[in-house]
Amino acid sequence: MTQVVVRLENIAKHYDDQIAVENLHLDIFAGEFLTLLGPSGCGKTTILRLIAGFEMPDSGNIFIGGVRVNDLAPNQRDVNTVFQSYALFPHMDVFDNVAFGLKIRGLKNREVFTRVTEVLEMVRLKGLEKRSVTQLSGGQQQRVAFARAVVNEPLVLLLDEPLSALDYRLRKEMQLELKRYQRKLGITFIFVTHDQEEAMTMSDRIIVMNQGRAEQVGTPKEIYEEPVNLFVANFIGEINIFDGFVVEIGSERLSTRMEGHMFHLLNRRGFQPGRKIRILLRPEDIQVHKTRPADYFPSLEGQVEELIYKGSTVDLQIRLASGKSVYVTEFFNEYAEDIFYSRGQQVWLRWFDGWEVILPDD
Repeated sequence: MTQVVVRLENIAKHYDDQIAVENLHLDIFAGEFLTLLGPSGCGKTTILRLIAGFEMPDSGNIFIGGVRVNDLAPNQRDVNTVFQSYALFPHMDVFDNVAFGLKIRGLKNREVFTRVTEVLEMVRLKGLEKRSVTQLSGGQQQRVAFARAVVNEPLVLLLDEPLSALDYRLRKEMQLELKRYQRKLGITFIFVTHDQEEAMTMSDRIIVMNQGRAEQVGTPKEIYEEPVNLFVANFIGEINIFDGFVVEIGSERLSTRMEGHMFHLLNRRGFQPGRKIRILLRPEDIQVHKTRPADYFPSLEGQVEELIYKGSTVDLQIRLASGKSVYVTEFFNEYAEDIFYSRGQQVWLRWFDGWEVILPDD
């Protein structure tokens, strides 16, 4: 069984009459890369600060390494934090910034030198030991902040949007580097971001937060392909949402009228007749046909309203007869290199049976 290194047990936190975290129960496992994802003000940074000890919960318990830490100060917890601002000491060089925590703990100079040298080599800053941190690029400063945190070999590393100040290209590079460091070190990472793509790229598991609540916890694949509600579906990537109404049910399927057609879809959630539903389809799961498909599965007729060519894909906005816009992503490959559309072109849309997600209309 995988070891639980952090347990949040029914945690609640309020600021005056505002809910920051509400009844959160979560186990975080040894060596995993866990991301707290959500919009501003959803509670993700508050959770990080609760684990670090910078905030105290109003109720519930926090365990780190099996020890209840509610009453322990930040420096008594086996965690380190990489802040959004990096919080480097401007009057110190690279070596002394990284060595600071080790010296505070009273380690001997030889051990400090060995450990700092090893971690600076890992983050590709060897040779810059005596460089002032004010003379470093944003990416180099980020590496120094990371090195200063991991050199202490914490049980858990907390990262509060540490890449948000970097430009797009450097941010992409650092995403891959952080994941590589995490695998090499075997330390549990708890990462905060509002960037969905960043969370999908780096994480073993993602917690989607909304107004202090954990809406869904799962792997990137589960979060993307099997959202549990409309908030998660809308927050992660692009999604097309159709209104439906369950007319009747069979042994495995439901019949629903959608955009003027009757569809017979898999009834995975056991919906009953009379229930309003939402049918969700990702843009890349929809197929575009230039002629009406002849098989049994209904298709939706529309016209191409907008198209954006992106090299490996083309994004289409299709206007249905009802006036609803549907967004489609078509991939170019060896079988479809001649795909070409023009504005105003008549097309038909369909998808593979079972690729849709059906949620209640709550």
